[in-house]
Amino acid sequence: MKLTLSTVTLGVADLARSRTFYEQGLGLVPSSASNEQISFYQCGYMVLALYPRHELAADACLPPERAGGRVGEPGLFDGVTLACNCATREAVDQLMARAAAAGARIAKPAQEAFWGGYSGYFEDPDGHLWEAVNVPFFEHGEAGNLILPK
Repeated sequence: MKLTLSTVTLGVADLARSRTFYEQGLGLVPSSASNEQISFYQCGYMVLALYPRHELAADACLPPERAGGRVGEPGLFDGVTLACNCATREAVDQLMARAAAAGARIAKPAQEAFWGGYSGYFEDPDGHLWEAVNVPFFEHGEAGNLILPK
């Protein structure tokens, strides 16, 4: 299995303020996959997503008191998830198993997601939160990158 980093999701305190910064300040164009709860931006082969920090922590089954940590501080949520978008659900399960075998803490076992995909979360030894995910309605490019709807 080839590991492909495809999405960086930033947990934000104020989604509207962050959208203004990234769209007007940095010139990013929101994808039509964006909605009132999340914003997606194609950044070359990578995708940047903005999602409310407390919602991101809850999605990974982290307790609210862990939502205020510093980047990379073990045991505290730093507002960032690194997502590996896998082509299949089986690949999600394989990545989760590989991470666990390497010593990752499983924050949320892979499971059906409320939005129609399949995902799980694990923390690396430094506490960085990774999501292994299969998004059936996003296209994958030849390099394993996500291609968002325009």
